[in-house]
Amino acid sequence: GNMAQGLAWIARKENIKCQVLVPDTANEVKLQAIERLGGQITKCTFEQWWHTIVTHQCPILDGYFIHPVCNRHIIAGNGTIALEILDELPDCDAILVPYGGGALITGIASVAKHIKPSIDVFACEIETAAPLHAAFNNGEVTKIAMEKSWVDGIGSSSVLDEMWPLVKTCVDHSIVVTLKETGRALKILIERNHIICEGASATPIAAGLWYYLNYVQNGKAGLRRKDNNNEKLKVVAILSGSGIDNETIIKCLNETL
Repeated sequence: GNMAQGLAWIARKENIKCQVLVPDTANEVKLQAIERLGGQITKCTFEQWWHTIVTHQCPILDGYFIHPVCNRHIIAGNGTIALEILDELPDCDAILVPYGGGALITGIASVAKHIKPSIDVFACEIETAAPLHAAFNNGEVTKIAMEKSWVDGIGSSSVLDEMWPLVKTCVDHSIVVTLKETGRALKILIERNHIICEGASATPIAAGLWYYLNYVQNGKAGLRRKDNNNEKLKVVAILSGSGIDNETIIKCLNETL
């Protein structure tokens, strides 16, 4: 949804028709945002959508197909995020990124580690769909059981085969957080920072608040840093989108998610 919004925006600017294939699991907030930016939506089943992601073929629509994950230009564009982070916070120790298909984190990690090899870059996944964590643990792409949840912006049944070689070379590992922790993190963002984002964006906040320091203390992170002062770690959490509906926000604030 977030990539589709960006594509719709630039297509409208360049006066180019933009068709977007979306799964039937996509939430209405994201669909409305795509249409506001000029994107023309075509819905399909999640299985049809995933088949398109895997095969890079979209027979339902005509035109030039831009893959939301595996396109190297998309990945390179995401890498500019790392440039901005390290420009504003050069002493950043770690970047935590929601993991959907891998384009966002591989772009960020490739650039961040080129500029600052000591930096940690961790993927953040939700407990109901964490294929990257399984792949890291098994040393290969692993198919997992996936459960639908209110955190609908990330998660799949497996890491894409063509992304795994890149992900495993530039991403340190995956931190898996629970739905409850994600809800708590989102509530903190809304109440203390007045920031509204989707569930996927709250996973790095949860990972940073309740997991990353433990990873450092247990020797699972921070291994390339020369400064071992863990009391002053500077961690950046990537908030990747705001596709969330009012009902979910209310449930989050009422702690009924």
